Amino acid sequence: MKIGVLALQGAYREHVDTLHAIGVEAVEVRLPAHLALVDGLILPGGESTTMRKLIDRWGLREPMLRLAHSGAPIFGTCAGMIVLAREIDGDEPPIVPVLDVTVERNAFGRQLDSFEAELVVPVLGSTPVHGVFIRAPVISRTGPDVDVLARLDDGRIVAVRERNVIATAFHPELAGETRFHRLVATMAAEHADPGEGSGRRHHPTRRAGRAP
Repeated sequence: MKIGVLALQGAYREHVDTLHAIGVEAVEVRLPAHLALVDGLILPGGESTTMRKLIDRWGLREPMLRLAHSGAPIFGTCAGMIVLAREIDGDEPPIVPVLDVTVERNAFGRQLDSFEAELVVPVLGSTPVHGVFIRAPVISRTGPDVDVLARLDDGRIVAVRERNVIATAFHPELAGETRFHRLVATMAAEHADPGEGSGRRHHPTRRAGRAP
């Protein structure tokens, strides 16, 4: 069982390190062919506009959609949540719209306004999750099939799940928090072909060129 981390831009290394820390093999995803090796995918924080351009440059949009539609777990943090959203405020077109939410970019201000918070996430147990918010988005609308996993004290939604897609406005990986990654790993193990130990038969991709 392998979990991919989109490694085009942003803070992907921390996700790779977190997967290694919980004993999960990580694959740095830069090409469509890499998605054929994984049973789940993590989209890191970074700059969503740059991610959009690189996803399109390397032909990753359709393979990522196929992976999500196959039932493999997809986990987006911060900018990763924006990438997955069906709607982005300001009439910005969606990127990989597999999560029925509307997100507001930079909802808490500039990087100087970054903060940390303790969040109650019942699906992960009774111990609060320590979240790091850096130029974070916020969810302003959720679809009928979206479960809210966490809110700030003021009620704003900062973590959701819709079937196999999970997204957080914050960075658990920057706080040494592993429970989201463990949940994704459990979901990936359930998704993987029991006889193969990998998801490559679930989502074939076209052959691609040289990596960035």
